[in-house]
Amino acid sequence: MKKGLLLLGVFLMLASCSEYQKVLKSDDAGKKYTLAEELYNQAIVENSKSTFRKALRIFEQIVPQYRGKPQGEKLTFLYADTYYQLGDNQLAGYQFERFVASYPNSDKAEEATFKSAKSYYLDSPSFNLDQAETVKAIGELQKYIDKYPNGEFLDQANNYVAELRIKLEKKAYEIAKQYHHTENYKSAIVAFNNFITEYPGSPFREAAFYFRFDSAYELAINSYEVLMQERLNTAKGYYTNYNKYYPEGSVYYEQIQINNQDLESRLQNF
Repeated sequence: MKKGLLLLGVFLMLASCSEYQKVLKSDDAGKKYTLAEELYNQAIVENSKSTFRKALRIFEQIVPQYRGKPQGEKLTFLYADTYYQLGDNQLAGYQFERFVASYPNSDKAEEATFKSAKSYYLDSPSFNLDQAETVKAIGELQKYIDKYPNGEFLDQANNYVAELRIKLEKKAYEIAKQYHHTENYKSAIVAFNNFITEYPGSPFREAAFYFRFDSAYELAINSYEVLMQERLNTAKGYYTNYNKYYPEGSVYYEQIQINNQDLESRLQNF
């Protein structure tokens, strides 16, 4: 009995593969459309990458044939979503953009706009790599937020933007901190000044204030005497800025007080 069921399963699988290959090689666009949609729906239910790939092969053949036809709208969306389901983020983002451009009044336009933006979000690299894709993802998500202020995916879009902005902040902060740690204090001060201006609400802001002061302090105490007083006063200004925003109890408070006492002592010699 079990052997019979196994043979039946193998037979049905082979028959299915044979039918798929037959349709794939045929010139009948209608049959291809029907089978591609069936495979897409089956893949959604089964969450099957292999079935999505089979559907994609047919979509790639027939999408150009249906442009401008009534079925073209649905087909173009399924084609883009197949790339999305397969995790091919670059092509998914691009194809969803094309869908929205071709069918701006479609019932699927909002979903396509969001999925296009999310595809770029998913393609955003680690903070220590080039962030061009992150900047693009933020721009695409913001387009969705602006266009659909009460949209179905608004909360997700806002969360993704916040996450990506923190990634950009971390990138900028780590670059500035690297200047500090390699004792390139002039560049560190410039980088931390830019960071504090550009990212006023960043979770790295306190650290940026501290390391800006510490960079200025180290630069001052290691300067030629002719430059030291001016640089000590600059560091003193950064100390005042830190204390203004981060009073006693903050993360770097004890260390910054120790350095400031040394700074004050040195200034008394001028």
